Amino acid sequence: MRIGRWLQDHPRLLERAYRLHHWGFLKARGLLARIGYERVDRWIRGPEELGKRLVFDCRMCGQCVLHSTGMTCPMTCPKNLRNGPCGGVRSNGHCEVLPEMKCVWVEAFERSQRMPLYGKEMLQIQPPLNHQLEGSSSWVTLLAGRTDPPRGWLPTREGKDA
Repeated sequence: MRIGRWLQDHPRLLERAYRLHHWGFLKARGLLARIGYERVDRWIRGPEELGKRLVFDCRMCGQCVLHSTGMTCPMTCPKNLRNGPCGGVRSNGHCEVLPEMKCVWVEAFERSQRMPLYGKEMLQIQPPLNHQLEGSSSWVTLLAGRTDPPRGWLPTREGKDA
């Protein structure tokens, strides 16, 4: 996890990598929609999980908000809080549940301050987590414009999901 920790502590690099991936997936959106989001999810999920697990200790929630949280995964919070600290953050910035661990949200805030492109997104409230998307690719969720369960991911003529 050392390389992952180093990368997280250098969020500008990760921000650039995210922006490049985001651009690439958006450019390929039409093709991926024609292939079918369910099939694309099967192809992308494995490499996405491996990369994110190594760098971010990813839990594959299916609704990744790393770019909005200083490239710090909020699902690594022992309480799974997606919109900020619980109020039990210790005076030294550590977690109330795991005192040896720095609060995920303290780290997220500090890292977001070093992100010129997405750093301000830290102040946005995230929608509640849809647990039915757990285990699916967050890139496919983004491309499909879905936050509801991953069923019927076949595009319609209008380019929206059925």
